[in-house]
Parts: sequence; C-alpha cells; structure tokens
Amino acid sequence: MSWALLRDLLSGVNKYSTGIGRIWVAVVFMFRLLVYVAAAENIWKHERDEFECNIKQPGCENVCFDHFFPVSHIRLWALQLIIVSTPSLLVVFYVAYRENREKHHNQKLYKNPGKTDGGLLCTYLISLILKTGLEIFFLVLFYKLYNGFKIPRLVKCDIKPCPNTVDCYISKPTEKMIFLYFLVATSCLCIVLNLSELSYLIFKYSIKCYLKRHAKKQQ
Repeated sequence: MSWALLRDLLSGVNKYSTGIGRIWVAVVFMFRLLVYVAAAENIWKHERDEFECNIKQPGCENVCFDHFFPVSHIRLWALQLIIVSTPSLLVVFYVAYRENREKHHNQKLYKNPGKTDGGLLCTYLISLILKTGLEIFFLVLFYKLYNGFKIPRLVKCDIKPCPNTVDCYISKPTEKMIFLYFLVATSCLCIVLNLSELSYLIFKYSIKCYLKRHAKKQQ
C-alpha cells in the first residue's frame, strides 16, 4: 500500500494547525504511520499461514482463525489510520474553498484564507471532534472484536467442522502484543492531544470574545 497520499494530507493540514495540532501530526506520522510501514505490517504478514491447530481436519483451522480473528489487526489498524486522518480534509477543503472564492471574485475577501477564525475555526473544531470520536470508536471496536487488548498464545476452538475442542496456536504472540499495546497507547495519546487542542481553541476564542465585549462596553 502507498501511504504518500496520507503523508501529503498530513503535511497540508500542518500549515493550519496550532502547536498541539502539529504534535498530533508528528505522532500520527512518526509513531503510527512509520511504525506500521516499517515493522508492524511484516509481523502480521503471514498470520494466517502461521496459525496452527493440533488437528488436520479439513476446514477446522480456517473456521477457528476466522472466529478468533474476524478482521486482521493490521488491516484494522490501517483502516483506523486512514479514517482518523480523513476529517483533516475538511480543513484543507475549506481553505481551498476560500482561496477559490477569492479567485472567482478577483478580490481579497479574507485577510488570510488560512487563518483559524470564523468558518475555518468551526471547521477545525468539527474535525477535532470527529477525529476524537473515531479514535474512541476504533478502540472500542478493537476491544469488542478481540475480547480485550491481548493476544493469547493458545486458543481453544470447538466450532464445526472441528470434531471436538482443539488447541490452536498463534505465532509470535508476545511481539504482536507489544505492537498492540503500542497501537492503543498512541491512539490514547492522539485522543488527549485532540481534546487538548479543542479545549485550547475554545478557551482562546472565549477570551477573544470576552475582550471584544469588554472593549465595546468601554467605548
């Protein structure tokens, strides 16, 4: 998979972000995207081939693997990275809309099309809320699909066509567990950063509104 598009998207959003937003971009790019491409993808590359059960009943291994791993961890992680980064497109599109509007009217309509205020501020806040909600959704989804954030060494399966309860072994469980914990930790860090940036922008806007009202009262 080529991640150039996601990289360009994050780079474009970085121009309109606050300091906290730039930290979020760095975390997503360095600690999630690069770790995925450089290491995690290879660890889960042959997970189906390395899943073994102590019986050779035709179809038994397939149904057991599908039961315990309905969606591959690594594919779900990739989907999470793409979807969580998508709300940032709202900011890029809104800035492009402002710039195109100025070209269409052939005049300066905004002091700075990329300045975070007014409509762009609302768009940015919505993108932060969506990113936070999606991060939480995927953490809950991971937890529900795999019955917690863990990868056991041994799972017992009694699904047909298995003739009885069979033992199935997962390859490299410790290594996969480390990366799963890393995934959860970086997701939680991104949630904290998003909430921090959301609080900062709301506080900053509230102070700005208060100072404007105060200035009008004095006048």
